[in-house]
Amino acid sequence: MQQEPAPLARHLRIHQDRGHTVLELHGEIDIAAAMEIIPHLDHVTGRPDTRLVIDLSGVEFFDCSGLRLLYRARARVRDGGGRLLLVCTHPLTLRVLRVTGLARLLPPMPTLDAALEQPEATSGWV
Repeated sequence: MQQEPAPLARHLRIHQDRGHTVLELHGEIDIAAAMEIIPHLDHVTGRPDTRLVIDLSGVEFFDCSGLRLLYRARARVRDGGGRLLLVCTHPLTLRVLRVTGLARLLPPMPTLDAALEQPEATSGWV
């Protein structure tokens, strides 16, 4: 059952969908946005067996601060025995993910539905 997203910060909304917590990032994800997002990210990823989707569909700009958020989320979810999936379609963000190798660790899905339909035995386990 899907809940209405709750805006927590200018660049972030969090909601539940099909047993996953969905973090929707919006706008420009730079160092200022990352500082705003980190406490919420840490809260969500601090739980054991977290099932998390980070949705970058609404991101217009993504720099190394955004990459650090993804690596941080991946490490925290992995340490807790959880699952992390990524949604991304923006060509420049996809390029950054590919160039840095993060796309191999977190294969980006084209939509939230595509990510949530992934069997748990396939990509997305970290």
